[in-house]
Amino acid sequence: MNDLAGQRAAKDHYFKHSPESPIPRAERADFAGLHYYPENEALRLVVRPEEFEPKEAIQMLTSTGGEQIYQRWGRFAFESEGQPAALTIYYATWGGYFVPFVDATSGRETYGAGRYLELEELGDGSFLADFNLAYNPYCAYNDRYSCPIPPAENRVAAPIRAGEMAYGAGH
Repeated sequence: MNDLAGQRAAKDHYFKHSPESPIPRAERADFAGLHYYPENEALRLVVRPEEFEPKEAIQMLTSTGGEQIYQRWGRFAFESEGQPAALTIYYATWGGYFVPFVDATSGRETYGAGRYLELEELGDGSFLADFNLAYNPYCAYNDRYSCPIPPAENRVAAPIRAGEMAYGAGH
């Protein structure tokens, strides 16, 4: 089992068995695992973002009507299925580089409100943006969670067919 397959299996186990799972307790007995796109090497990217100066704080709306503060950190461009795309990176209060996004698959193949990606800093000004690790926010599974809604600047026309797919029918 490769590392990605192992990570996915561990997440499925956590979602089915952990008391902290976002899957409602009544649904866990029937939970057979999340749906994922096949691993897509073309969407495992090393990117060198254009860093913003100054880095402004923004308020990101949440699924429950609240707001969370993030810092607009930078932006990177890439291609998916031959189509150009660019996404803004936000620095989160929990200390990570956060990329919430909506793409052409949202609401069809993936969660309608968008998915999340966390970037791995590589230490030379570049980051690993591995869309195979793109995931649904917990509010995709349970409305008791408050999740940041991807801002308009992170809504792209290109399809990003990597990572988690929609949760719902068939799970």
